[in-house]
Amino acid sequence: MMLSIGDLVLDVTIVPERRLQPDDDTPSAITVGGGGQAANFCAWAASLGERARLVCRVGDDATGRQLVADLEAGGVEVFALRSAEPTGVIAVLIGPESDRTMATMRGASTGLRAEELHGEWFDGVDLLHVPGYSLFREPIHEAAHRAVEEVRNRGGKLAVDLSSVAGLLEFGPARMVGELKRMRPEFLFATMPEAETLGAPMDELATHAVVKLGPAGAQVGPRRIVAPPVEVVDPTGAGDAFAAAFCAAVMHGAGDVEAAERAVEVSADAVSRAGARPARP
Repeated sequence: MMLSIGDLVLDVTIVPERRLQPDDDTPSAITVGGGGQAANFCAWAASLGERARLVCRVGDDATGRQLVADLEAGGVEVFALRSAEPTGVIAVLIGPESDRTMATMRGASTGLRAEELHGEWFDGVDLLHVPGYSLFREPIHEAAHRAVEEVRNRGGKLAVDLSSVAGLLEFGPARMVGELKRMRPEFLFATMPEAETLGAPMDELATHAVVKLGPAGAQVGPRRIVAPPVEVVDPTGAGDAFAAAFCAAVMHGAGDVEAAERAVEVSADAVSRAGARPARP
Protein backbone atom coordinates (compact mmCIF):
# COMPACT_ATOMS: atom_id res chain seq x y z
CA MET A 1 0.00 0.00 0.00
CA MET A 2 1.23 3.47 -0.97
CA LEU A 3 -0.21 6.50 0.83
CA SER A 4 0.24 10.18 0.06
CA ILE A 5 -0.76 13.07 2.30
CA GLY A 6 -1.48 16.43 0.73
CA ASP A 7 -3.40 18.24 -1.92
CA LEU A 8 -6.40 17.23 -4.00
CA VAL A 9 -7.32 20.22 -6.16
CA LEU A 10 -9.01 21.16 -9.43
CA ASP A 11 -6.65 21.74 -12.37
CA VAL A 12 -7.74 24.11 -15.13
CA THR A 13 -5.30 23.56 -18.00
CA ILE A 14 -5.08 26.10 -20.82
CA VAL A 15 -3.19 25.32 -24.03
CA PRO A 16 -3.33 28.36 -26.36
CA GLU A 17 -3.09 27.83 -30.11
CA ARG A 18 -0.65 30.75 -30.33
CA ARG A 19 1.04 33.25 -28.04
CA LEU A 20 -1.37 35.17 -25.85
CA GLN A 21 -2.09 38.70 -26.99
CA PRO A 22 -2.91 41.40 -24.40
CA ASP A 23 -6.49 42.67 -24.51
CA ASP A 24 -7.52 40.14 -27.15
CA ASP A 25 -8.96 36.65 -27.56
CA THR A 26 -6.73 33.61 -28.04
CA PRO A 27 -8.29 30.30 -29.15
CA SER A 28 -7.24 27.61 -26.68
CA ALA A 29 -7.84 24.04 -25.61
CA ILE A 30 -9.09 24.21 -22.03
CA THR A 31 -9.50 21.10 -19.89
CA VAL A 32 -10.70 20.73 -16.31
CA GLY A 33 -9.74 17.78 -14.14
CA GLY A 34 -8.27 16.50 -10.93
CA GLY A 35 -4.87 17.68 -9.78
CA GLY A 36 -2.61 18.11 -6.77
CA GLN A 37 0.73 16.39 -6.36
CA ALA A 38 -0.38 13.99 -3.64
CA ALA A 39 -3.53 13.00 -5.53
CA ASN A 40 -1.68 12.65 -8.82
CA PHE A 41 0.89 10.34 -7.22
CA CYS A 42 -1.92 8.12 -5.93
CA ALA A 43 -3.74 8.12 -9.27
CA TRP A 44 -0.61 7.02 -11.13
CA ALA A 45 0.24 4.41 -8.48
CA ALA A 46 -3.25 2.93 -8.79
CA SER A 47 -2.99 2.88 -12.59
CA LEU A 48 0.18 0.80 -12.20
CA GLY A 49 -1.65 -1.80 -10.15
CA GLU A 50 -0.59 -0.57 -6.72
CA ARG A 51 -2.94 -0.17 -3.77
CA ALA A 52 -3.07 3.58 -3.18
CA ARG A 53 -4.57 5.75 -0.46
CA LEU A 54 -4.84 9.55 -0.16
CA VAL A 55 -5.26 11.60 3.00
CA CYS A 56 -6.35 15.14 2.18
CA ARG A 57 -8.58 18.09 3.00
CA VAL A 58 -11.08 19.56 0.55
CA GLY A 59 -13.87 22.08 0.68
CA ASP A 60 -17.37 21.01 1.64
CA ASP A 61 -18.44 21.85 -1.88
CA ALA A 62 -19.44 20.22 -5.15
CA THR A 63 -15.91 20.49 -6.52
CA GLY A 64 -14.41 18.62 -3.60
CA ARG A 65 -17.05 15.88 -3.74
CA GLN A 66 -16.53 15.40 -7.47
CA LEU A 67 -12.73 15.26 -7.14
CA VAL A 68 -12.96 12.61 -4.42
CA ALA A 69 -15.43 10.57 -6.48
CA ASP A 70 -13.22 10.76 -9.58
CA LEU A 71 -10.15 9.61 -7.65
CA GLU A 72 -12.06 6.74 -6.06
CA ALA A 73 -13.33 5.71 -9.50
CA GLY A 74 -9.66 5.40 -10.50
CA GLY A 75 -9.03 2.90 -7.70
CA VAL A 76 -7.67 5.21 -4.98
CA GLU A 77 -8.92 4.94 -1.41
CA VAL A 78 -9.56 8.50 -0.18
CA PHE A 79 -9.82 9.83 3.35
CA ALA A 80 -10.92 13.43 2.76
CA LEU A 81 -11.66 15.83 5.59
CA ARG A 82 -14.19 18.56 4.74
CA SER A 83 -13.62 22.25 5.29
CA ALA A 84 -15.57 25.50 5.13
CA GLU A 85 -12.72 26.80 2.94
CA PRO A 86 -13.13 26.13 -0.78
CA THR A 87 -11.43 23.26 -2.57
CA GLY A 88 -8.15 24.40 -4.10
CA VAL A 89 -7.83 25.36 -7.76
CA ILE A 90 -4.71 25.58 -9.95
CA ALA A 91 -4.74 27.30 -13.34
CA VAL A 92 -2.04 25.80 -15.59
CA LEU A 93 -1.03 27.77 -18.67
CA ILE A 94 1.01 25.77 -21.20
CA GLY A 95 3.45 27.88 -23.20
CA PRO A 96 4.59 27.44 -26.82
CA GLU A 97 7.62 25.39 -25.74
CA SER A 98 5.47 23.20 -23.46
CA ASP A 99 6.63 25.23 -20.47
CA ARG A 100 4.14 25.77 -17.66
CA THR A 101 2.98 28.79 -15.70
CA MET A 102 0.79 28.02 -12.71
CA ALA A 103 -1.52 30.27 -10.71
CA THR A 104 -2.31 28.50 -7.45
CA MET A 105 -5.04 28.71 -4.84
CA ARG A 106 -4.38 25.77 -2.56
CA GLY A 107 -7.58 26.42 -0.63
CA ALA A 108 -8.61 23.88 1.97
CA SER A 109 -5.66 21.54 1.41
CA THR A 110 -3.11 23.34 3.59
CA GLY A 111 -5.42 23.39 6.62
CA LEU A 112 -5.06 19.67 7.39
CA ARG A 113 -4.21 19.28 11.09
CA ALA A 114 -2.23 16.56 12.86
CA GLU A 115 -5.01 15.97 15.39
CA GLU A 116 -7.48 15.27 12.56
CA LEU A 117 -5.57 12.19 11.40
CA HIS A 118 -6.69 8.70 12.44
CA GLY A 119 -4.07 6.08 13.20
CA GLU A 120 -5.93 3.35 11.32
CA TRP A 121 -5.54 5.32 8.07
CA PHE A 122 -1.88 4.29 8.12
CA ASP A 123 -2.38 0.58 8.76
CA GLY A 124 -0.84 -1.57 6.05
CA VAL A 125 1.08 1.31 4.47
CA ASP A 126 4.42 0.23 2.99
CA LEU A 127 5.38 3.65 1.64
CA LEU A 128 4.36 7.21 2.51
CA HIS A 129 4.76 9.90 -0.15
CA VAL A 130 5.10 13.46 1.16
CA PRO A 131 5.13 16.33 -1.36
CA GLY A 132 7.08 19.43 -0.44
CA TYR A 133 3.76 21.25 -0.64
CA SER A 134 2.75 19.32 2.50
CA LEU A 135 5.77 20.71 4.36
CA PHE A 136 5.89 24.34 3.24
CA ARG A 137 2.97 25.60 5.36
CA GLU A 138 1.27 25.03 8.68
CA PRO A 139 -0.80 23.28 9.86
CA ILE A 140 -0.35 20.61 7.16
CA HIS A 141 3.39 20.57 7.98
CA GLU A 142 2.75 19.05 11.39
CA ALA A 143 0.13 16.72 9.93
CA ALA A 144 2.76 15.42 7.49
CA HIS A 145 5.19 14.77 10.34
CA ARG A 146 2.46 12.94 12.26
CA ALA A 147 1.93 10.78 9.16
CA VAL A 148 5.66 10.07 8.93
CA GLU A 149 5.67 8.98 12.58
CA GLU A 150 2.66 6.72 12.06
CA VAL A 151 4.17 5.01 9.01
CA ARG A 152 7.64 4.70 10.55
CA ASN A 153 6.13 3.04 13.63
CA ARG A 154 4.61 0.45 11.30
CA GLY A 155 7.89 -0.22 9.47
CA GLY A 156 7.02 1.72 6.29
CA LYS A 157 9.32 3.72 4.03
CA LEU A 158 9.21 7.41 3.13
CA ALA A 159 9.40 9.29 -0.17
CA VAL A 160 9.70 13.08 -0.37
CA ASP A 161 9.33 15.22 -3.49
CA LEU A 162 10.68 18.77 -3.26
CA SER A 163 7.77 20.04 -5.43
CA SER A 164 8.60 23.70 -6.08
CA VAL A 165 11.52 26.14 -6.30
CA ALA A 166 9.29 28.98 -5.12
CA GLY A 167 8.07 26.88 -2.20
CA LEU A 168 11.63 25.91 -1.25
CA LEU A 169 12.82 29.51 -1.33
CA GLU A 170 9.92 30.67 0.85
CA PHE A 171 10.37 27.77 3.29
CA GLY A 172 14.18 28.09 3.32
CA PRO A 173 16.56 25.63 1.64
CA ALA A 174 18.65 25.14 4.79
CA ARG A 175 15.51 24.53 6.79
CA MET A 176 14.41 21.90 4.25
CA VAL A 177 17.78 20.16 4.53
CA GLY A 178 17.17 20.00 8.27
CA GLU A 179 13.69 18.57 7.68
CA LEU A 180 15.10 15.87 5.41
CA LYS A 181 17.77 14.93 7.95
CA ARG A 182 15.03 14.69 10.55
CA MET A 183 12.73 12.54 8.39
CA ARG A 184 15.44 10.35 6.77
CA PRO A 185 13.51 9.51 3.57
CA GLU A 186 14.45 6.44 1.58
CA PHE A 187 13.35 8.21 -1.63
CA LEU A 188 14.00 11.84 -2.59
CA PHE A 189 12.82 13.40 -5.85
CA ALA A 190 13.61 16.82 -7.30
CA THR A 191 13.84 18.64 -10.59
CA MET A 192 17.27 20.05 -11.42
CA PRO A 193 16.26 23.61 -10.37
CA GLU A 194 14.87 22.24 -7.09
CA ALA A 195 18.04 20.23 -6.43
CA GLU A 196 20.19 23.30 -7.09
CA THR A 197 18.00 25.41 -4.82
CA LEU A 198 18.27 22.84 -2.02
CA GLY A 199 22.03 23.33 -2.07
CA ALA A 200 22.97 20.01 -0.48
CA PRO A 201 23.95 16.64 -2.03
CA MET A 202 20.73 14.70 -2.40
CA ASP A 203 22.47 11.33 -2.19
CA GLU A 204 23.53 12.23 1.35
CA LEU A 205 19.90 12.78 2.33
CA ALA A 206 18.22 9.65 0.92
CA THR A 207 19.03 6.11 -0.20
CA HIS A 208 17.35 6.61 -3.58
CA ALA A 209 17.97 10.18 -4.77
CA VAL A 210 16.59 11.02 -8.21
CA VAL A 211 16.77 14.21 -10.25
CA LYS A 212 13.93 14.52 -12.76
CA LEU A 213 15.14 16.13 -15.98
CA GLY A 214 11.89 16.47 -17.92
CA PRO A 215 12.29 15.60 -21.61
CA ALA A 216 15.95 14.71 -20.93
CA GLY A 217 14.97 11.84 -18.63
CA ALA A 218 16.40 11.42 -15.14
CA GLN A 219 19.66 11.29 -13.21
CA VAL A 220 20.24 8.48 -10.69
CA GLY A 221 23.69 8.79 -9.12
CA PRO A 222 26.16 8.93 -12.02
CA ARG A 223 23.67 7.40 -14.50
CA ARG A 224 21.61 9.46 -16.93
CA ILE A 225 18.44 7.68 -18.02
CA VAL A 226 17.24 9.00 -21.38
CA ALA A 227 13.52 9.49 -21.91
CA PRO A 228 11.87 8.12 -25.06
CA PRO A 229 11.02 10.79 -27.65
CA VAL A 230 7.36 11.87 -27.53
CA GLU A 231 5.30 14.86 -28.57
CA VAL A 232 4.78 16.87 -25.40
CA VAL A 233 1.18 18.00 -25.00
CA ASP A 234 1.09 18.80 -21.26
CA PRO A 235 3.89 18.10 -18.77
CA THR A 236 1.56 18.51 -15.76
CA GLY A 237 1.67 15.42 -13.56
CA ALA A 238 4.60 13.80 -15.37
CA GLY A 239 6.87 14.14 -12.34
CA ASP A 240 4.22 12.56 -10.15
CA ALA A 241 3.87 9.69 -12.62
CA PHE A 242 7.66 9.28 -12.55
CA ALA A 243 7.79 9.19 -8.74
CA ALA A 244 4.94 6.67 -8.47
CA ALA A 245 6.50 4.37 -11.06
CA PHE A 246 9.98 4.62 -9.55
CA CYS A 247 8.77 3.90 -6.01
CA ALA A 248 6.62 0.98 -7.18
CA ALA A 249 9.52 -0.57 -9.10
CA VAL A 250 11.96 -0.29 -6.19
CA MET A 251 9.41 -1.59 -3.70
CA HIS A 252 9.03 -4.65 -5.94
CA GLY A 253 12.78 -5.28 -5.97
CA ALA A 254 14.12 -3.29 -8.92
CA GLY A 255 17.44 -1.47 -8.77
CA ASP A 256 17.59 2.29 -9.20
CA VAL A 257 18.54 2.22 -12.88
CA GLU A 258 15.83 -0.29 -13.79
CA ALA A 259 13.30 1.69 -11.76
CA ALA A 260 14.28 4.93 -13.49
CA GLU A 261 13.99 3.31 -16.91
CA ARG A 262 10.47 2.22 -16.06
CA ALA A 263 9.63 5.62 -14.61
CA VAL A 264 10.71 7.62 -17.67
CA GLU A 265 8.48 5.41 -19.82
CA VAL A 266 5.48 6.13 -17.61
CA SER A 267 6.21 9.87 -17.45
CA ALA A 268 6.64 9.98 -21.24
CA ASP A 269 3.13 8.58 -21.51
CA ALA A 270 1.93 11.24 -19.07
CA VAL A 271 3.17 14.20 -21.14
CA SER A 272 1.52 12.92 -24.31
CA ARG A 273 -1.97 13.99 -23.20
CA ALA A 274 -3.62 16.96 -21.50
CA GLY A 275 -4.16 16.75 -17.75
CA ALA A 276 -2.24 15.40 -14.79
CA ARG A 277 -3.82 11.97 -14.46
CA PRO A 278 -3.55 8.62 -16.29
CA ALA A 279 -6.04 7.79 -18.99
CA ARG A 280 -9.03 5.77 -17.89
CA PRO A 281 -9.60 2.39 -19.58
